[in-house]
Amino acid sequence: MEGLVISSAAWRGRSVLVTGHTGFKGGWLAIWLNQLGAEVHGLALDPPGDPNLFEAASVAEALTSDSRVDLADLDSVERVVEHARPSVVFHLAAQPLVLRGYEDPVGTWRTNVLGTVHLLEAVRHSPTVRTVVIATTDKVYENEETGRPFIEGDRLGGHDPYAASKAATELVVSSARASFPTTDHGGELRLATGRAGNVIGGGDWALDRLVPDCLRAASGEVSLRIRNPGSVRPWQHVLDPLSGYLRLAETLDRTDGGDFCGAWNFGPDGDQQATVGDVVDEIFREWGSRPSTAFVEDEPPVSEARILTLDSSRARTLLDWSPRWNMSEAVALTVRWHRAWTDADDMGALCRDQIALHQECHGG
Repeated sequence: MEGLVISSAAWRGRSVLVTGHTGFKGGWLAIWLNQLGAEVHGLALDPPGDPNLFEAASVAEALTSDSRVDLADLDSVERVVEHARPSVVFHLAAQPLVLRGYEDPVGTWRTNVLGTVHLLEAVRHSPTVRTVVIATTDKVYENEETGRPFIEGDRLGGHDPYAASKAATELVVSSARASFPTTDHGGELRLATGRAGNVIGGGDWALDRLVPDCLRAASGEVSLRIRNPGSVRPWQHVLDPLSGYLRLAETLDRTDGGDFCGAWNFGPDGDQQATVGDVVDEIFREWGSRPSTAFVEDEPPVSEARILTLDSSRARTLLDWSPRWNMSEAVALTVRWHRAWTDADDMGALCRDQIALHQECHGG
């Protein structure tokens, strides 16, 4: 597939702050930025659980600085931004799990909404930051389950605490963009959000997430209980939306970059939507065995949409972005990564290999 190639020239030697660098998406992004020659600064809590991508792939080796800070602590966030002096910020730190949102709604709202407010306040006082890309989710839309793919101008909503907190994050960013178009130092501040689909990839061990749960069951660690096998989601390999965030930041940095502020969808091709059951089948086909699996429907108080799809044509047209891998390829790369981890391979090297493959397959 021809299309997007992320340019090292755009990142070499630049100071970049990644929030959430100890998490799944943030860890992959930190490694990628390091490969591109950036000076990568991280702001996050400690890695979530054991095992985790941060330790398995030696993400610390990709960092110029590693700050363990709670986004609820505004003073500490401001100190990290002041120390790093980044020109670009990628805000990926979040409470990302639907079920945990039900268990801890206060913490979810505090991290996802107030945390974003604090980051943007720190950025507003910075003399160096010009561009900020904030990761949200495909679940920010008010979903009446018509089956029509969502476009960026559709109404925001969110039934559960996680989805609603991310929709609120979108409003926070929109308000900041309108209220504070420049920093305290007079520089133009360019803010954009990236709404990605359901990401999969190596190094995700989160609980109550489909692919990690399947891989734990395939390894004989747990029995498998799958919610809502008929639900449709926009599945994609983690490197696809990350390439979108990078491309968006590069575009925001251009002379005309102010025209690209706003929200952007980064999802798979329309013909690559798949059900939960389809992905489960693909995982076990790739793994080579299938454990006993129980399929269940939502149980109170959990409520999740049955159909959720994205229209990413705006990013395709205006950012020259396109997803590289279909669902089957994404699953194969994910299973390959986890098999290598069980064999005690060098996972940092494998992450870099998969990033290079992603770029090569785009014609780079």
